Amino acid sequence: MPDKRPAYVIAEVEITDPAAFQAYVAEAVPTLAPYGGRIIANAAPDGKEGARSAGNIVMVAFDSMADAQKWYHSDAYSPAIKMRQKAANTRLFIVEGVP
Repeated sequence: MPDKRPAYVIAEVEITDPAAFQAYVAEAVPTLAPYGGRIIANAAPDGKEGARSAGNIVMVAFDSMADAQKWYHSDAYSPAIKMRQKAANTRLFIVEGVP
């Protein structure tokens, strides 16, 4: 059986509407638990190379890429995506980790 690989949602988040972003957080965070999502980082990065980050880096760990994808495309999280997009400029990636 192949080793199970974790997955990480990595987002650079520049908040443009703090009140609306707080509403997004209240809506989005509870959607993580059914898919095993865990917030493991949420802070301004200590940049060493390249362009400076426009906001905080948020990292969410999942047990697998399938879990991360199911969460992102879930009926529970989909409405929150639009909320986030209105409240912040975001670059978001899902990356498979190493076993």
